[in-house]
Amino acid sequence: MTGTANTATTAIPRTGPGWRGWAALTAHEARMVRRDTAGLLFPLGMPLLILVMSGGGESDAVPGMAGMSQQMAFLLPMAITMVVAMIGVINVPSFLATYRRYKMLRRLSVTPASPMMVLVAQMVVGLVQALAGIALLLVVAALMFDVAPPAGPLTLVGVFALMTTAMFALGMLVAAVSPTPNAALAIGLIGFFAIMALGGGFGNAESLPSWLSTAGGYLPFGAGLQSMLAAWTGQAVDAGQLAALVVTTVVAGAVSARLFKWE
Repeated sequence: MTGTANTATTAIPRTGPGWRGWAALTAHEARMVRRDTAGLLFPLGMPLLILVMSGGGESDAVPGMAGMSQQMAFLLPMAITMVVAMIGVINVPSFLATYRRYKMLRRLSVTPASPMMVLVAQMVVGLVQALAGIALLLVVAALMFDVAPPAGPLTLVGVFALMTTAMFALGMLVAAVSPTPNAALAIGLIGFFAIMALGGGFGNAESLPSWLSTAGGYLPFGAGLQSMLAAWTGQAVDAGQLAALVVTTVVAGAVSARLFKWE
């Protein structure tokens, strides 16, 4: 009897969903992103439109870069930064807030899956979307304009990784503090345009007050843009801006983990 009772009360270990479950959830997230026409096309189309409309302007060539204009040397990193920022700061929190609104995360918590899987799947799908947008930018820039390869490709990849994690961490923070999907979209849009304006995405940041321009250079958009520009043209990357991207990732990630609610 004792053995029977012990057997009856022994907890059945909860097994994870396995790689098939991860693949199925990631594929589901990809379908959701594909069906969201605005969320799919806006981060890909708007930076591309800016690149095409402004890339043909006259400007001096970048020294030692085979005819690549200074305007294109700025526009291409700026468009890449826009793609990552729009997906990380606007799209990701909007999806997560929607899932929380309809209690999908709560339902996952009582299945072999985990709400954390949704976060990981969103990050993977968002990264794939960002890489697709960047590939499109590079192809169009190569076909339409004189674009020289980056002078520091490995540095550029490292900067891109830091910028992407910072933008996605910022998006997680937006999702954590947004009570509704509409609030997530509004906060994400305001945050995106704020860091873009302060980081020089709308023009020369030097037209801003000096303290504001300096601060904008260490926010994720400004730090990412300036670091990518330096890596592409072979200049020294500002260590302070790289550190700012790391700090943004750590602080935003920690705060969002503390504040995020599954329901």
